[in-house]
Amino acid sequence: MKTMTCKQLGGSCDKTFSADTFKHIVILAKDHRIEMFKAKDKKHLLADEKMNLILKEPKDALQWIREKHKQFDELKEE
Repeated sequence: MKTMTCKQLGGSCDKTFSADTFKHIVILAKDHRIEMFKAKDKKHLLADEKMNLILKEPKDALQWIREKHKQFDELKEE
């Protein structure tokens, strides 16, 4: 099991997500992103705008995903 924060994944808070795979971490973070969007949380909405700019370009999105996946892989197991 490894843990990453919302901030580590491009968000704006210290909420943690723990999972055995990077794919599962992404799902948990996405669910949190949706919750914060529905709550109209200003900090998360600003972070979401920044993320959308990164993810808009396929090349940039792929690079970002690879970097985050590498960070996940380098984390120590809990």
